[in-house]
Amino acid sequence: MHVLVVGGTGLISTEITRQLVDSGHDVTVYNRGETEAEIPETVSAVRGDRTDFDRFEAQMRELDPAPDCVIDMVCFTEAEAESAVRAFRGRIDQYVFCSTIDVYHRPPPRNPVTEEAPRRPPVSDYAAGKTAAEDVFFDVHGEAFDVTVLRPWNTYGEGGTLVHTFGMGSSYVDRIREGAPIVVHGDGTSLWGPCHRDDVAAAFVGAVGNEDAHGEAYNVTSDETMTWNQYHRRVASALDAPEPELVHVPTAVLTAVAPERTRMLRDHFQYSTVFENEKAKRELGFEYTVDFETGVRRTVEWLTERDAVESMETDPFEDELVESWRETTEAFVAANRGLAD
Repeated sequence: MHVLVVGGTGLISTEITRQLVDSGHDVTVYNRGETEAEIPETVSAVRGDRTDFDRFEAQMRELDPAPDCVIDMVCFTEAEAESAVRAFRGRIDQYVFCSTIDVYHRPPPRNPVTEEAPRRPPVSDYAAGKTAAEDVFFDVHGEAFDVTVLRPWNTYGEGGTLVHTFGMGSSYVDRIREGAPIVVHGDGTSLWGPCHRDDVAAAFVGAVGNEDAHGEAYNVTSDETMTWNQYHRRVASALDAPEPELVHVPTAVLTAVAPERTRMLRDHFQYSTVFENEKAKRELGFEYTVDFETGVRRTVEWLTERDAVESMETDPFEDELVESWRETTEAFVAANRGLAD
């Protein structure tokens, strides 16, 4: 099949592109050409900005031959989805949309979270945009083209970094390596589940040309759900680093002190969620093959080879926060010791 990947050079989409070629598909990528990525030489490229709707739609209508399937990795809003419908209506067989588990309302009514879980109210503006885009695509399913929606969780791997309480800064890796204190939100027992990009990409490839996937949505997430305390300890173990000293600070305190650094904490990390993957395993052939510690080593090796691990010395924020928290906590305990006697 001829597959067009809108994106094609991001964390997940680079691997999708490679796996599509390995599976015998003809592949074209559409992007701005600003991200370097190692993709097969046989891949064709069309340059442009999909947010320039008129130009994007004209470029897509001019593709000859038209693709059989489109995998859209960079649609984030209702308007972008509507533009895609105008561009591809009646010209392709299948549209595979990369959504997110963020579309599910949290905390969820029950775990594990299935594809039928409530999607409203949204937990963030990002989630609202993805939910609206899903609705646009499902509304035209079977009329404009057949639609398949995949919902990844925390995808990591070569080409990215590792998340932590304060986001995605790579100085976290340096802190782990050096045995520096690690701030953990709450008591560290909320749940998280990273999935390596190789496994997520394979699910997208498994959706291409798959009639069982038409009109369906799929969770594509980790089979290794862990607490945040376990997460940090396993990162340290994977890197042969010292046992990390975990400093627990209430989520409400962290979001008040550092609102810009804790958006991911506010919208995602604070919630305990487990996602059901059985539908993707059954219908897309999804498999969880890269265990977390192996994936961590591969990710950090990729960063290290590119000198992309920032020194923790460049950002003293976390050390200053730890010192202040300890001093404040000690003063609070001293002032209130014996109060309940």
